[in-house]
Parts: sequence; structure tokens; C-alpha cells
Amino acid sequence: MPQASPASPTSSGRLAALFQRAGLDWFFFGLMAVVLLAYLAPGIGSKSSPVPWGPITTAGVAVIFFLYGLRLSPDKLKAGLRNWRLHALVQLTTFGVFPLLALAVRPWFAGADNEALWASIFYLCVLPSTVSTSVVMVSIAGGNLPGAIFNASVSSLLGIVLTPLWVSVVLHTGGSGQLGGLVLDLCLQVLLPVVLGVLLHRRFGAWAEQHKAGLRVFDQSIILLLVYSSFCESFEQGVFRGYDAGTLGLLALGMVALFAVVYAVIILSSRLLGFSAEDQITALFCGSKKSLVHGTVMARLLFAGTAATGVLLLPTMLYHALQILLASVIAQAIGRRQAAAAARAA
Repeated sequence: MPQASPASPTSSGRLAALFQRAGLDWFFFGLMAVVLLAYLAPGIGSKSSPVPWGPITTAGVAVIFFLYGLRLSPDKLKAGLRNWRLHALVQLTTFGVFPLLALAVRPWFAGADNEALWASIFYLCVLPSTVSTSVVMVSIAGGNLPGAIFNASVSSLLGIVLTPLWVSVVLHTGGSGQLGGLVLDLCLQVLLPVVLGVLLHRRFGAWAEQHKAGLRVFDQSIILLLVYSSFCESFEQGVFRGYDAGTLGLLALGMVALFAVVYAVIILSSRLLGFSAEDQITALFCGSKKSLVHGTVMARLLFAGTAATGVLLLPTMLYHALQILLASVIAQAIGRRQAAAAARAA
């Protein structure tokens, strides 16, 4: 009886390894799958669905940030305060350079549909940096890991105030009274769980570190639910009808250009400031990222009652995929170069 050829499992193993090196994990494909599912059956995840998506996702988000706080060491945050020039560059890039670049291209988006598309790009640009991806990429590239943890954590906390402030001022989502309400909602859903987690870090932080792989799967599952329900509402209301494949292709190219410009700004700035190689790496991977977690959570609060949440999240999802793909390739290339330099020095 002929035996099965080992070529097939070997090929699948090589393909899986290739996807892993490129940053294409199950979450990346899950994002594509939930958008497709939302397109095929939008009624299941919309507001008209009998499933209580709102309470489910709200509770899930609170747990995400509680677990994030649980893994956040106060001692590491205190130690990270010393490298203030690195922190200043990362945060100014995240909340200054990105929004200014979006404002610079605003004249190119004339018309109601294009104005809505620009608003979604601007929303991406005022989001905080991602936490886990930044730290992982800095670790792969051989950068300043404590500095990465500090900046990613501080960016998340600053975003609770700066993101709604930028949105309110530029996109005119409401006056100071509404802004205060949004900040309060974000504090209750994001900041309070983080603070509770930090307070319990000494007691349960080791447990959270031991189970961080499983907790990351939980985080990503909640984000998939948020993305799914957002796109269901948008598809059911037909908000994508004004955007053809050409427009979406140009948007994707625009995200590539945005990443490239920010990358160049950070590299040039860090060299002018005389950063070490490790700090340059940290500035690059922390300052060029945007958080899909914060984007999905804040969109529900900042744009409550609108059916266009899916459109608002589209540039964020494209940029998220791009930053994983490009940053993974760049991080591994830098890591190999750092390792080779260390070997020559030894």
C-alpha cells in the first residue's frame, strides 16, 4: 500500500513559517474573514440583531484593558522616565506628526464622500500607538525594550485624552460638554480597568505573564467582534456604496506612503538627536504604529449613533495590516544586522 508523500505537510509547514515571518497570523486572516462575513450577513451583527453586541463588546473591552494593566509593571514605568528625549520624540510623532500629515493632505479630499474618507484617515492619525506589536518588534530588532514598554504604555494613556480632543476640535464631533462626556466614558471603559489592573499587578502580574499567549487570543477575539459588528452596521446601512475598488486601492497606497513618511521622519530625527542604535529602533517601532484596539473602542464612543463606523475603521485596519507586514520585515532585518555587528565586536 503506497505511503502518503511527506511533501504536503512539509509544504504546509513552510507556508506557515513564511506567514509567521511576514506577520500573517490567524488574527490577520480573522480580520479579513469577519469583514467578509459582515458583508454576506450584515443583519447578524447590526443593531437590529437580537444578539446584545453592545454589552458583550463593552464588557470585553473593559477586560482587555484590565488585563493590560495587570501586566504593566509600575517599577518599569518609573525606570523608563529617565530617557525623556526618546519619549518626547515618540509621543510627538504619534500625536503631532501624524495629525499634521493628515491635515496637510486635506485639500485633496473634495466632496462629501471624500471628506468622509479623509475624516477616517485623520481618525487613524490621532490614535495612540499599539502596545504589544511595538514591544514585540523592538524585541525582534534588538532595541531598547524598557523604553518600548514605557512609550507604548504612556501612549495608550495619553490617547484617552488627546485622541478625543483632536477629533472634537478638527472633526467637530461636539463641544466641550460632549468632549467631557467622551473622556469620562473612556476613563470608565479604559483608564479605570487599567488602574485596577496596575493595582493588582503585584498579586496577579506573574499569572498574567504566564498566560499572556492565551490572554492575547482573548484580546484579539474581542477586537474581531468589534470589527465585525461595526462593519455589519455599515454594510446594512450601505455606507460603502460610494467607494469603488480604485478608491480603496488608492487608500491602501496612501497608507504605505504615510508609513514611509513617518519612518523617514523618525529615522532623521533620531539621528539628529544623536540616539543610540537601540533608542533609534525603539523610536521607529513605537512612533510609527497605530492601535487597532483603541481605534475600535474609541470609534464606538466618539462616533456613537453613526452607521459609518466601518468606513472610519477602514484606514485603521489597512494601516494595521501594513504595519504588521512592513514592520515585521524591517524588524527582522535590523535584528540580523544587530546580531552580526555584535558577533563582529566579540
